[in-house]
Amino acid sequence: MINKEAMKRINKILEHQDYQTYLKKIAFHEKDRIFCGHDMSHFLDVARIGYILIMEDGLSLSKELIYAAGLLHDIGRFLQYEKGQAHEIASGHLAQAILSDCGFSDKEGQLIIQAIVDHRNQSIKEDKTLSGYLYKADKMSRACHSCPAEKDCHWNKEKKNMTLIY
Repeated sequence: MINKEAMKRINKILEHQDYQTYLKKIAFHEKDRIFCGHDMSHFLDVARIGYILIMEDGLSLSKELIYAAGLLHDIGRFLQYEKGQAHEIASGHLAQAILSDCGFSDKEGQLIIQAIVDHRNQSIKEDKTLSGYLYKADKMSRACHSCPAEKDCHWNKEKKNMTLIY
């Protein structure tokens, strides 16, 4: 049986006015982008892959923490386009108010924000932490094997996902 209460705070994130505004700003900036986008499909892929990886490793991390990190990790992307800010830092900053508004404790918020800020830091990719799993899930979420722009992508061959894992 599905427990809708278990993801109550996640659904609050999805409905949050600022979150919706940020999604629209990202969509505006990426409307002509031929490479991987930063949209709800990507956010959910990252959350779901992160959840699978954590479950497969037998770790006990809250599903809501994993999904919150996945949904919010690129939310500051529009600030990178508009102001040249590093999107992982901008995303961490923007996530803070959303997490608080949606009922996450300060401790939970700090863990999620740290994972968001770290999601481009290759040195944590093997860590058995929310940060390490978010890093891996973000990279694994890209379907390079079926991307029409793969040949023009700046990712090096080793970084591209040319086989399906999840």
